Amino acid sequence: MILRARTGLLGVIALGIGACDNTGVDERANLTQREKDSILARSQIPGAKAVRKSMTSADSAAARQARLDSADAEPD
Repeated sequence: MILRARTGLLGVIALGIGACDNTGVDERANLTQREKDSILARSQIPGAKAVRKSMTSADSAAARQARLDSADAEPD
């Protein structure tokens, strides 16, 4: 009985010490919205395909706008 109590107490202490480790920095906090959306688009969750399609559409529209802007900037 005493052995079980000691083992349980040591387990609780070990978990407590392990939970106090704050050396790891969460890299996800530094991601841009675009990077987060890209990760979401590559996942298998429902709606991921819609996110991927909307990102593709936004990229296409931005590229088209950039082409139009550069065409206006060039002299005739």
